[in-house]
Amino acid sequence: MLTVEQVMATNKANIETLFGLTNKAFEGVEKLVELNMTASRAALADASKQAQSVLSVKDAQELLALQSALFQPLAEKTLSYSRHLYDIASSTSAEFGKAFEDQATEAQKKFVGLVDNAAKNAPAGSETAVAVMKSAVAAANNALESIQKSVKQATELAESNFNAVAANAVSAGKPAARKR
Repeated sequence: MLTVEQVMATNKANIETLFGLTNKAFEGVEKLVELNMTASRAALADASKQAQSVLSVKDAQELLALQSALFQPLAEKTLSYSRHLYDIASSTSAEFGKAFEDQATEAQKKFVGLVDNAAKNAPAGSETAVAVMKSAVAAANNALESIQKSVKQATELAESNFNAVAANAVSAGKPAARKR
Protein backbone atom coordinates (compact mmCIF):
# COMPACT_ATOMS: atom_id res chain seq x y z
CA MET A 1 0.00 0.00 0.00
CA LEU A 2 1.03 3.56 -0.55
CA THR A 3 1.91 5.62 2.46
CA VAL A 4 1.05 9.26 2.99
CA GLU A 5 4.74 10.14 2.55
CA GLN A 6 4.88 8.36 -0.82
CA VAL A 7 1.77 10.16 -2.04
CA MET A 8 3.15 13.53 -0.86
CA ALA A 9 6.52 12.85 -2.52
CA THR A 10 4.80 11.91 -5.77
CA ASN A 11 2.65 15.04 -5.69
CA LYS A 12 5.69 17.20 -4.95
CA ALA A 13 7.60 15.66 -7.86
CA ASN A 14 4.62 16.17 -10.18
CA ILE A 15 4.30 19.83 -9.19
CA GLU A 16 8.04 20.38 -9.70
CA THR A 17 7.77 18.77 -13.14
CA LEU A 18 4.74 20.92 -14.00
CA PHE A 19 6.53 24.14 -13.06
CA GLY A 20 9.67 23.02 -14.87
CA LEU A 21 7.69 22.35 -18.04
CA THR A 22 5.84 25.64 -17.68
CA ASN A 23 9.17 27.46 -17.49
CA LYS A 24 10.39 25.60 -20.58
CA ALA A 25 7.21 26.58 -22.42
CA PHE A 26 7.73 30.23 -21.49
CA GLU A 27 11.36 30.03 -22.62
CA GLY A 28 10.13 28.71 -25.98
CA VAL A 29 7.61 31.55 -26.27
CA GLU A 30 10.30 34.10 -25.36
CA LYS A 31 12.57 32.70 -28.07
CA LEU A 32 9.71 32.81 -30.56
CA VAL A 33 8.89 36.44 -29.69
CA GLU A 34 12.57 37.36 -29.97
CA LEU A 35 12.80 35.63 -33.35
CA ASN A 36 9.70 37.43 -34.61
CA MET A 37 10.95 40.82 -33.36
CA THR A 38 14.32 40.29 -35.05
CA ALA A 39 12.64 39.17 -38.28
CA SER A 40 10.27 42.15 -38.17
CA ARG A 41 13.13 44.62 -37.67
CA ALA A 42 15.07 43.04 -40.53
CA ALA A 43 12.00 43.09 -42.79
CA LEU A 44 11.38 46.75 -42.01
CA ALA A 45 15.01 47.63 -42.71
CA ASP A 46 14.93 45.64 -45.96
CA ALA A 47 11.68 47.28 -47.04
CA SER A 48 13.16 50.72 -46.43
CA LYS A 49 16.31 49.85 -48.36
CA GLN A 50 14.31 48.34 -51.22
CA ALA A 51 12.03 51.38 -51.41
CA GLN A 52 15.08 53.61 -51.68
CA SER A 53 16.49 51.37 -54.40
CA VAL A 54 13.24 51.37 -56.36
CA LEU A 55 13.05 55.16 -56.15
CA SER A 56 16.54 55.45 -57.64
CA VAL A 57 15.78 53.23 -60.66
CA LYS A 58 16.20 55.01 -63.98
CA ASP A 59 14.79 52.50 -66.49
CA ALA A 60 12.78 49.26 -66.77
CA GLN A 61 15.83 47.05 -67.28
CA GLU A 62 17.38 48.34 -64.06
CA LEU A 63 14.05 47.71 -62.29
CA LEU A 64 13.98 44.09 -63.53
CA ALA A 65 17.57 43.54 -62.42
CA LEU A 66 16.76 45.01 -58.99
CA GLN A 67 13.67 42.84 -58.69
CA SER A 68 15.54 39.64 -59.52
CA ALA A 69 18.29 40.54 -57.06
CA LEU A 70 15.71 40.78 -54.26
CA PHE A 71 14.33 37.25 -54.60
CA GLN A 72 17.36 35.23 -53.50
CA PRO A 73 17.96 37.10 -50.22
CA LEU A 74 14.24 36.86 -49.48
CA ALA A 75 14.28 33.08 -50.00
CA GLU A 76 17.37 32.71 -47.81
CA LYS A 77 15.87 34.87 -45.04
CA THR A 78 12.63 32.91 -45.17
CA LEU A 79 14.58 29.67 -44.95
CA SER A 80 16.65 31.00 -42.06
CA TYR A 81 13.50 32.08 -40.23
CA SER A 82 11.96 28.64 -40.80
CA ARG A 83 15.08 26.92 -39.47
CA HIS A 84 15.11 29.07 -36.33
CA LEU A 85 11.41 28.43 -35.83
CA TYR A 86 11.96 24.70 -36.27
CA ASP A 87 14.89 24.74 -33.82
CA ILE A 88 12.81 26.49 -31.18
CA ALA A 89 9.91 24.10 -31.64
CA SER A 90 12.08 20.98 -31.67
CA SER A 91 14.13 21.98 -28.61
CA THR A 92 10.99 22.81 -26.63
CA SER A 93 9.39 19.57 -27.79
CA ALA A 94 12.54 17.65 -26.81
CA GLU A 95 12.34 19.09 -23.29
CA PHE A 96 8.73 17.98 -22.99
CA GLY A 97 9.58 14.57 -24.44
CA LYS A 98 12.43 14.10 -21.99
CA ALA A 99 10.18 15.03 -19.08
CA PHE A 100 7.56 12.58 -20.32
CA GLU A 101 10.14 9.81 -20.64
CA ASP A 102 11.46 10.53 -17.14
CA GLN A 103 7.94 10.46 -15.70
CA ALA A 104 7.09 7.26 -17.59
CA THR A 105 10.29 5.58 -16.40
CA GLU A 106 9.59 6.59 -12.80
CA ALA A 107 6.00 5.38 -13.05
CA GLN A 108 7.19 2.07 -14.49
CA LYS A 109 9.62 1.60 -11.61
CA LYS A 110 6.92 2.35 -9.05
CA PHE A 111 4.45 0.02 -10.71
CA VAL A 112 7.00 -2.78 -10.90
CA GLY A 113 7.72 -2.18 -7.20
CA LEU A 114 4.02 -2.44 -6.39
CA VAL A 115 3.73 -5.67 -8.40
CA ASP A 116 6.77 -7.12 -6.66
CA ASN A 117 5.38 -6.09 -3.28
CA ALA A 118 2.01 -7.65 -4.12
CA ALA A 119 3.79 -10.81 -5.28
CA LYS A 120 5.63 -11.10 -1.97
CA ASN A 121 2.38 -10.74 -0.03
CA ALA A 122 0.30 -12.93 -2.33
CA PRO A 123 -1.40 -15.90 -0.75
CA ALA A 124 -0.08 -19.38 -1.34
CA GLY A 125 -1.21 -20.93 -4.62
CA SER A 126 -1.34 -17.63 -6.52
CA GLU A 127 2.09 -18.04 -8.12
CA THR A 128 0.56 -18.49 -11.59
CA ALA A 129 -1.48 -15.29 -11.32
CA VAL A 130 1.60 -13.39 -10.09
CA ALA A 131 3.67 -14.76 -12.97
CA VAL A 132 0.99 -13.70 -15.47
CA MET A 133 0.88 -10.23 -13.89
CA LYS A 134 4.68 -9.87 -14.04
CA SER A 135 4.67 -11.06 -17.64
CA ALA A 136 2.00 -8.50 -18.56
CA VAL A 137 3.97 -5.70 -16.88
CA ALA A 138 7.14 -6.73 -18.72
CA ALA A 139 5.26 -6.81 -22.04
CA ALA A 140 3.79 -3.35 -21.39
CA ASN A 141 7.23 -1.97 -20.52
CA ASN A 142 8.69 -3.44 -23.72
CA ALA A 143 5.85 -1.96 -25.77
CA LEU A 144 6.39 1.48 -24.22
CA GLU A 145 10.12 1.32 -24.90
CA SER A 146 9.38 0.30 -28.49
CA ILE A 147 7.02 3.25 -28.94
CA GLN A 148 9.57 5.66 -27.48
CA LYS A 149 12.24 4.38 -29.88
CA SER A 150 9.84 4.70 -32.83
CA VAL A 151 8.98 8.28 -31.87
CA LYS A 152 12.67 9.16 -31.64
CA GLN A 153 13.36 7.60 -35.04
CA ALA A 154 10.41 9.41 -36.62
CA THR A 155 11.58 12.71 -35.13
CA GLU A 156 15.10 12.18 -36.46
CA LEU A 157 13.71 11.29 -39.89
CA ALA A 158 11.49 14.39 -39.93
CA GLU A 159 14.45 16.58 -38.98
CA SER A 160 16.59 14.98 -41.68
CA ASN A 161 13.84 15.53 -44.27
CA PHE A 162 13.39 19.15 -43.18
CA ASN A 163 17.11 19.80 -43.56
CA ALA A 164 17.16 18.14 -46.99
CA VAL A 165 14.18 20.18 -48.21
CA ALA A 166 15.75 23.36 -46.85
CA ALA A 167 19.03 22.66 -48.60
CA ASN A 168 17.22 21.90 -51.87
CA ALA A 169 15.18 25.10 -51.58
CA VAL A 170 18.31 27.21 -51.21
CA SER A 171 20.14 25.47 -54.05
CA ALA A 172 17.08 25.66 -56.32
CA GLY A 173 16.65 29.36 -55.58
CA LYS A 174 20.20 30.30 -56.56
CA PRO A 175 20.02 29.27 -60.24
CA ALA A 176 16.55 30.83 -60.55
CA ALA A 177 17.87 34.14 -59.27
CA ARG A 178 20.82 34.04 -61.70
CA LYS A 179 18.67 33.30 -64.78
CA ARG A 180 16.70 36.51 -64.52
